[in-house]
Formats: sequence, C-alpha cells, structure tokens
Amino acid sequence: MEIKIIKSSRKTVSIQVNPDLSVMVKAPRYATKKEIERILVEKENWILKHIEKIRQQQAVLDTVDQLTMEEIRELADKAMADIPKRVASFAKQIGVTYGRITIRNQKTRWGSCSSKGNLNFNCLLMLAPEKVIDYVVVHELCHRKEMNHSKAFWQEVEKVLPDYKIYRKWLKEEGTGIMMRMR
Repeated sequence: MEIKIIKSSRKTVSIQVNPDLSVMVKAPRYATKKEIERILVEKENWILKHIEKIRQQQAVLDTVDQLTMEEIRELADKAMADIPKRVASFAKQIGVTYGRITIRNQKTRWGSCSSKGNLNFNCLLMLAPEKVIDYVVVHELCHRKEMNHSKAFWQEVEKVLPDYKIYRKWLKEEGTGIMMRMR
C-alpha cells in the first residue's frame, strides 16, 4: 500500500484513500514519523474498509452503463428548463433571494450554494425522482439562510419539506449509482 505524507500548517491529521488505492496522510508540520505511524496503525481497519469500498465501487463501475456526451447535454438542457422554475417557486416559499443558476455535470455533488447566492445543480438530478430534485433545490436555497448544516439549517429544510429525510436517504442509497454513470 502506497502512503504519501503531506505536512503543512494544519492542526490535525487527516487520512484519505484515493481511487488508485494509495493513502494520503495530511499532518501538522510538527508531527513526527512515529506519531503518524501510530495513527496509521490505529486507523488500519478504517483504511482497509475504505480500500475495499473503492474496490467494490470500481467493480460496479465496470457494469454500469456510462452516459454519452449527447445524453449528458440532453440532461443539462432538461435541467436548465426545469430547475430554475423550481428554484423560483421554492425561493418565494422560503423567503430568500438567489443569484445565478448554473447546471453542471459533476461526479460528486448534487448542488451547491455560494456565499454570493449563486446556485449550482448537477444535471444528473434529472435522473432522480421529482421529490428528490425538490429536496436538493430546497437544501441549496436554505443555505441562503444558514450557510452550514447546523440544526437550524435542517429546521429550515424541514419547514418546507417535512419528509426531507426520505429524499436525503434516497440520494445516499441510489445517488451513487447515478453518479457512477458519469466518467
């Protein structure tokens, strides 16, 4: 197993397992080699679990139908026609404003909200049920009130979608399969 150590002015140690199954350790400058080795031994089960998870995902990737560039363009066009209407409707209901809406083809995120109020949405949302799309739109708009995932943030989401946990769970369980269709 290849282990790369990067030291910087950070205060804590983080461990990341990369798609090539290498392990990256980010550590404070003052961390000794012995301390880092101790942490790696402590976290060995976590590292092995993540390596196995990546191996399984890669095996699944080989069986998933990949989207063509044409299909991605069609999803983006569909999203650009659909999502701004949803944003406008929910923004009124939530009582927030927003900036630019951008549709992207991303491999890891469903949506995001910048501090300036610009909203980004993944075109792959068009492959999800409508209620899931609404959840992502509401989630990002609620960041206009709370730029975090605090209890207050989730209360804002729940005011609009009392059953949001169903759609959040759907994304966690089914979303990975959709995201895997993008390479």
